[in-house]
Amino acid sequence: MNITVNGEAHHMSCPETLSVLLEQLGLDSRKVAVERNLEIIPKSTYDRVKLIEGDKLEIVHFIGGGEPEGGNRIEANDTFHVAGNLYQSRLLVGTGKYKNFEETAAAIDASGAEIVTVAVRRVNVTNPDEPVLMDYVDPDKYTYLPNTAGCYTSEDAVRTLRLAREAGGWDLVKLEVLWDHVTLYPNMIETLKATELLLKDDFKVMVYCNDDPVMAKRLEELGCHAIMPLGAPIGSGLGIQNPVGIRLIVEQSKVPVLVDAGVGTASEAAEAMELGCDGVLMNTAIAEAKNPVRMARAMKHAVKAGRYAYLAGRMPRKLYADPSSPLSGLI
Repeated sequence: MNITVNGEAHHMSCPETLSVLLEQLGLDSRKVAVERNLEIIPKSTYDRVKLIEGDKLEIVHFIGGGEPEGGNRIEANDTFHVAGNLYQSRLLVGTGKYKNFEETAAAIDASGAEIVTVAVRRVNVTNPDEPVLMDYVDPDKYTYLPNTAGCYTSEDAVRTLRLAREAGGWDLVKLEVLWDHVTLYPNMIETLKATELLLKDDFKVMVYCNDDPVMAKRLEELGCHAIMPLGAPIGSGLGIQNPVGIRLIVEQSKVPVLVDAGVGTASEAAEAMELGCDGVLMNTAIAEAKNPVRMARAMKHAVKAGRYAYLAGRMPRKLYADPSSPLSGLI
């Protein structure tokens, strides 16, 4: 019997079940999701699903796309809430671009993050012993946030997240539908389509979007659980390019607002928090630093410092000097 697995021809004796195929490939069924002929197969049926001639299978898992360290708490009543879940850390981090999984795990630990984004990609069926992210970043310790990185249509994004839910059981997801390969700007028309489909399918959607207050409000009205405007293009490290737009989004939103993409260093993470954002999501700023673990630690403190400053209230800007010391009693 000839079938296709992750785009490659595969021959097996028949009739065989899906669970037998996974066993032959050396894959742990608990760590993958399977789609047959564009239909997701529930894990509970793997041992009953019979494969037939011409079946096309996609087998995916999570790749690099917690408990915070001591002292991560800002104030007892200043926790971060999203989709009914409570977190101490307002820094969310990606898991891609690191040299290896050991560095990924060390940087995440240093960041104090509790939510990590993960991409969904095909399993390498030719090397089932290849290390996987779950072996290094424990999904019982961290909240996995599956994303749709690399998706350019609403159909691909929805399909990806349905597979992600089957693989890991998570319904809290990050939606991003991109416009092109050069800017990686969000395609808001396709994003709106995908948002409606995912919400109807009972997903809890955190959505990457442009820094347009009108579009951000529309996403909130649809039912998104968090709005994530870009600070600058993904991976650019340019910092917050439109602080006015982001501040307007913050002021009008009743759901969490997180700057997603563009932060390059600690001062920019602090700036995002000083604008009133509920959190910051970043990947490249940490992963491509000369010392990712040290940068992760810096980002943790920057997010906390920015949050402190926002809660404290900034002094007013003035056109002229205002002496700190009293003038009365001068010698």
